[in-house]
Amino acid sequence: MTSSSAPDRLGLHDPDGFAAFVAGLPGTGLVEQWESHVAKVGGKVFALLGRGGGAVAFKVSALSFAGLTDLPGIAQAPYFARGQWVSVAPGALGEAELADYLRESHRLIAARLTQRLRAELGL
Repeated sequence: MTSSSAPDRLGLHDPDGFAAFVAGLPGTGLVEQWESHVAKVGGKVFALLGRGGGAVAFKVSALSFAGLTDLPGIAQAPYFARGQWVSVAPGALGEAELADYLRESHRLIAARLTQRLRAELGL
């Protein structure tokens, strides 16, 4: 595995670890918005982390949303819950599992981009 496909040693709940991980996903940019580090693909948000670290929010499938929100430390993400977004507190998921969910969030959002934009981004 390359460093872009594995969680950074700082951890995904850490701003530097989060930034390093999402930077390794294709077509991704990171911006400061809503007092958070916001990861986007093709201009569309797929994950957020508060500026100081803490909970990570991201999009999940309907099935994952139902299961994850039953776990301690995982809740509907504020302002995003209607679109099946979760907020994961530090320690609620292992780093590898959280990384997998972030990759899936990236995939879910990228799939909704136009075919032309996906091609431009190399997706």
